[in-house]
This record gives sequence, C-alpha cells and structure tokens, in this order.
Amino acid sequence: MAEKQLLPVVTGPTASGKTACAVCLARKMGGEVISADSMQVFQGMEILSAAPTMEERQGIPHHMIGVAPPTQPFSASIYREQTAECIRDMANRGKQPILCGGTGLYIDALTRPMSFSQPGDEALRQELHAIADEPGGRQRLHRMLAECDPESAARLHPNDVRRVVRAIEVYRLTGISLTEHNRRDQARQGDYDERIFALEWPRDALYARIDRRVEEMLKAGLLKEVRALMRLEKEQPTAVQAIGYKEIAAALRGETTLAEGVARMQQASRNYAKRQITWLKRDGRTQWIPAMGRSAEEIAQDIYERIERK
Repeated sequence: MAEKQLLPVVTGPTASGKTACAVCLARKMGGEVISADSMQVFQGMEILSAAPTMEERQGIPHHMIGVAPPTQPFSASIYREQTAECIRDMANRGKQPILCGGTGLYIDALTRPMSFSQPGDEALRQELHAIADEPGGRQRLHRMLAECDPESAARLHPNDVRRVVRAIEVYRLTGISLTEHNRRDQARQGDYDERIFALEWPRDALYARIDRRVEEMLKAGLLKEVRALMRLEKEQPTAVQAIGYKEIAAALRGETTLAEGVARMQQASRNYAKRQITWLKRDGRTQWIPAMGRSAEEIAQDIYERIERK
C-alpha cells in the first residue's frame, strides 16, 4: 500500500493566529499553505474574509485564495477537487502542503472521503418547503424529521428549514438517514495522513483578539469592500454569508449606525468562534495547542515536534 501524503492542518477559531503559525511551519517543512476558509476562496473579499496579506504570507506561496468570483456558487465538493489538485502539484514539486483555516466542513471534505452523492429532487423539496410556509409548518416539518432521523432533528432547530428539508429529502430518496450517510462517510479511510492542530486560547483573550481584528478590518478598508459587494448582492448567494457582511451592509444602508454594525459584527464573529470550537472538539483527531503567551514561531515548533515524534 502506498504511503499517504502527510498533511498538517493548522486550524482553530477565527482570530486565533492560524496564518502566522502556518507560515512558520511552512518555512520549517519546506512547504506551501492551502487555505481552508469558505470565504477566502472568493475574489474581492480579502478584508471581510481576513485573507492573509502579502506581508503576512512572508514569501510563502498560498493557494485557494481568491479563486472564484463572488457571484459564483462554491461548494465543499468543488473545494475538495481543486485542493486535491494543489496537493498533487506540490508533491510533484517536492513541497509540503500545509492546510490552514477554520472552515470545518472544508477540512472534513478534504481529509474525509465524503461522498457528496446524496440525490436531490426539486419537486419533493418544493413540497416540503410549502409545508414549512403553512401556519405551524416548521414544527410539523421538524416532527417529520424526528420520525426518520431523530439525531438530525436533535441537532437542527425547526427554523433551520433548509437543512431540515434536506435531511428529510435524503431519507425519502435513499431510505437512509442523513445521520447514517454522514456516519458512513466518517468511517471511510481518507487519502491523506492528516495531523490536525487547533490553536487554543482562553475565551476572554480570544474575544479580545476578535474585537481588535474587526477594528483592524475597518482601518484596512472594510466599508469600501462591503459597498462593492452590495452592488452584486443578488448575484452572490454564497459570498454574502461571510461573517460581518450583513451587519456592515445594514449600517451602510442606514438601517443601523456604524457603531451598532461594528458591535454586531464583533458579536457574530464571537458566535462563529464558539461554533468552530464545538466542531473541532467533536473531532477526535484534533490536537489542541496552547497559544496564549507564545509566538507563532514557538507554536509552529511545537507542532513540528509533534509531527516528527509520530
């Protein structure tokens, strides 16, 4: 059996210092960095997605940043296909790929052989959405899900209609719950020897870093970038999901003050960090690396030594 490609993964919640750590690690290992961020793939969203600047990259090549226009849908399956090609290219050039980012779905899409093959049926989907639009329909839809996939029902809120509908749709079309599909995906062996390292911060310190990052985004030209994206809003269903877009756009439309928009963006970013931490804690592959009071170089050295020991 061929030896699997080593793939260090530097992850963690937003504003935890992943980029600086990945750059240091790439320098130690003769590597290049691949972004695992669902918003950094889009062009024209460099500030909103906190894409690393040329200065922050320190001469280390970065991939999967700005590869799609914001008007183009971009999925986890597209990400896996394009990133796998990046990894093959690096291997051919003798470079060590290093994955860096906080989008758990993209990390799983690459490191777990997720099938992405559950069928869809537009007529059934419309039928289920019609139920959700009826009085009490969301609760009824959620009860339908509980009957066929109680684990997904426990995980999803009745107001998350899109995901509730999708879970019911998968069961109706395959006779297998979405939970079971996901369980089978996770049981498969992946293509890489992934080593997942998550940067860990005390909650208060992380939140302070998040608030500072939002302030730095404003200084870097966030308002100008959001204004440009607003002109394309109807054409970019995926890109406008970026944390902070709707909060700042509301301020620019005069629906709130800028101070309120910034505060809401900071809160949305903190909430996102909580979700990222929850996702990573559920993944038994994750090794948590203390980051408080340590430089990026020290953290990267810790990761490097852990890889070498294994």
